[in-house]
Amino acid sequence: MIAGGGGFRVPLVYRALCEGPFAGLVDELVLFDVDELRLAAIEAVLRDMPTGGSGPVVVVSTDLGQALTGTDMVFAAIRPGGTAGRIADEQIPLRLGLLGQETTGAGGISYALRSIPRMLELAEAMREYCPDAWLINFTNPAGMVTEALVPVLGNRVIGICDSAGGLVQRAARAAGAPLAEGHLDGVGYFGLNHLGWLYRLAPAGRDLLPDLLSDHGALETMEEGRLFGQHTLLLLNCLPNEYLYYYYQTSQATQAIGQQQQTRGASIHGQQQLLYPSLLHASQPYRLWDDARRSREEGYLAEARTHGEQRDESDLAGGGYERVALSVMRALSGGGTAQLILNVPNSPVSATGPAAEAAVPGLPGDAVVEVPCEVTPDGALPLAQDRPDGQFLTLMQHIKEVERLTIRAVVSGEREAAVEAFAAHPLVGSLALGRQLLDGYEAAFPELTQLWA
Repeated sequence: MIAGGGGFRVPLVYRALCEGPFAGLVDELVLFDVDELRLAAIEAVLRDMPTGGSGPVVVVSTDLGQALTGTDMVFAAIRPGGTAGRIADEQIPLRLGLLGQETTGAGGISYALRSIPRMLELAEAMREYCPDAWLINFTNPAGMVTEALVPVLGNRVIGICDSAGGLVQRAARAAGAPLAEGHLDGVGYFGLNHLGWLYRLAPAGRDLLPDLLSDHGALETMEEGRLFGQHTLLLLNCLPNEYLYYYYQTSQATQAIGQQQQTRGASIHGQQQLLYPSLLHASQPYRLWDDARRSREEGYLAEARTHGEQRDESDLAGGGYERVALSVMRALSGGGTAQLILNVPNSPVSATGPAAEAAVPGLPGDAVVEVPCEVTPDGALPLAQDRPDGQFLTLMQHIKEVERLTIRAVVSGEREAAVEAFAAHPLVGSLALGRQLLDGYEAAFPELTQLWA
């Protein structure tokens, strides 16, 4: 079952279920959404998709209990407030001279304040209608939302993101040693969602990362090499996740976003406002959707490409997150173990004993981290990583505190915790700004005030 079944990227999941290594993994795909128009539009795209007649049976539903009943796997990718909400997430901090980005900084906290309540409702419904099902969470901010769900679902919730895995694959190709999908032997990566670093790349025992960082030409072949530049990467002695651009180049990113004709959220909102009604009446809805998908991919992280650089063709082909999700599902279903970078508790509690050793030393055992994991039918086990150097651990600890304040604001109904979360974020750093941000978001999303009622 896909929660957010009318979502723009749902056809990517269906396409992956119809061909390639995941064909036959699923018998029936239930698309659940609260928006009937979006559901109907995506259903039209799937009907028109050239799959050769293969693929799972598709059922659409706006009834949550009905959609969950009988399901083994739930994939969640919801956006409370829709794309219009994303515009506010981005624009409110921009008006205060702050970074306006969907999952990083103030916008990410706002997004979480809306996402966590709806995801907790989904988790509670799963306990009622499909208590043995797994939840694969892609709802953003993925790490924070996943951590909020662990007290309800335990190890049966796993957070996913394609950003970290994409970095590893690009680095391996640039180093001349491509990795097989689902294999991370010799890979060292630690962090939180959208805040991590690749610090070791040794698929055959020898670490290839130092040579890669010293090779300007090889770095120029990959997105992160162009994004951060060789000088910064040599100083860091690692490859950062692309979202760290917003921390390492905050002023440049904020200025670039402010100079664009419209924010990324406004662009996507405008596109989807036109696209979804058109899909219902188009003679070739799949082609119309795919053209829109490619256009959307071309604009990803555009604020970081200020000199006309183009995204790599492999990144424009579509896909990534759905392969991660389906790789997890296949391994959970007994289709062989897989090694993937996932969002899971740092030190999961075993059913037969005390908590295991923390995967990322220096962070709390119950904190959700983003690290390489081994996935089996028993769940996702985080693999031990090196202790992060001071600057990396300090930033992780700082952001984890922001995440926990945000979760507390929702779960305990503490408005002041939300103010503190905004204020404590290193991209905000001011109690006065924290209050202004929450005031602005409450005006944009009146439902937030119900959290503190």
